[in-house]
Amino acid sequence: MSLPMNKTPRAITAKALITPDGVISHPLVLLKDGRIESISTQAAGEAPKDTLHLPETTLSAGFLDVHVHGAGGRDVMEGSAEAIDTVARTLASYGTTRFLATTVTATVDHILSALDTIATAIETGPSSPEAATPIGIHLEGPFLSHAKRGVHSPALLQAPSIELFDRFVEAARGHICLMTIAPELPDALDLIAHASGKGVRVSLGHSDAVAAVARAGIAAGAVSATHTFNAMRGLTQREPGMLGVVLDADELYAELICDGIHTTPEAVRLWLKMKGLDRALLVTDGMAATGMPDGEYLLGDMLAVVTNGVAMHDGALAGSVLTMDKAVANVQAFTGIDLPSAVYLASRNPAAMLGLPATSEWADFNLFDDTGQRTGTILRGRLLSV
Repeated sequence: MSLPMNKTPRAITAKALITPDGVISHPLVLLKDGRIESISTQAAGEAPKDTLHLPETTLSAGFLDVHVHGAGGRDVMEGSAEAIDTVARTLASYGTTRFLATTVTATVDHILSALDTIATAIETGPSSPEAATPIGIHLEGPFLSHAKRGVHSPALLQAPSIELFDRFVEAARGHICLMTIAPELPDALDLIAHASGKGVRVSLGHSDAVAAVARAGIAAGAVSATHTFNAMRGLTQREPGMLGVVLDADELYAELICDGIHTTPEAVRLWLKMKGLDRALLVTDGMAATGMPDGEYLLGDMLAVVTNGVAMHDGALAGSVLTMDKAVANVQAFTGIDLPSAVYLASRNPAAMLGLPATSEWADFNLFDDTGQRTGTILRGRLLSV
């Protein structure tokens, strides 16, 4: 490293760069104001004076987490810029450079207030050079099944309503990118079609739907499934249920919490075999305790107790304390895939599900050593420490 860690370089060189299309050996990445200007090989051009040299490092795109509620002791629904800043800083320290701030079922007024605060954070942009970028909102709840609600409060669940959804969209000033919904609920298919027509991606989840209804949800416009295996009707030989359709539908993306708690290694291997490297995507479902010691933490209006790294509320799993770099390491350990493939599940695929470019325009990279261990993150051109 030939530059101070807080200085933005003019270029970066490395041993390798994992791109959405493959791996480039000995890349030369030219930057301008923290953005990627061009990518070539060191043999094709001379590195400028202010270059960050990483000769033993493999670079990858920064991670994109489309399902995360909080981190660093704070929750995105607290309704403060400080809370979102803490979440964004904590996520960046584990390699997530972009994220969807994810809500949880609460009173309508609480959701509306949280959406307004999150929208302001998105419009303002990253609060500091060390903070990940909130690029949108994932609305998880209140249009969920009572039977598969997980920790979502049964008293606060709502019947699908286009009118209520439009109020959420207005409060969020158009920044809702993704919505989880149970397709078996009354009027859910109409809401799926309506939301999809507004450009909101729809994910099927917290659902007790039988297979035929799950397929109807896809036909109405759903493109993904929320935390596969968890909070969804299981698979049997004569009623495939939500899970069977999620695994079988080639066109459907499918989230997975790869922590060894929400899903066992066998489940992870089945998910990856069925969805392949193009439709599988890693999420954390992280809550406020992410990056923190065991204790009591907020998840929306709820109090979750974290013991030995497992978050619980009223006997149910309450999100996770998983970080995306650990998810990427776990999926390699559980399935045997290589680092580039694992990185795709945490960067290229979530972006594709959202209809975004595979990588950010910003120079957001993760650094890996020869053992596949993440050793740092470059955020908008600046090198952060692990």
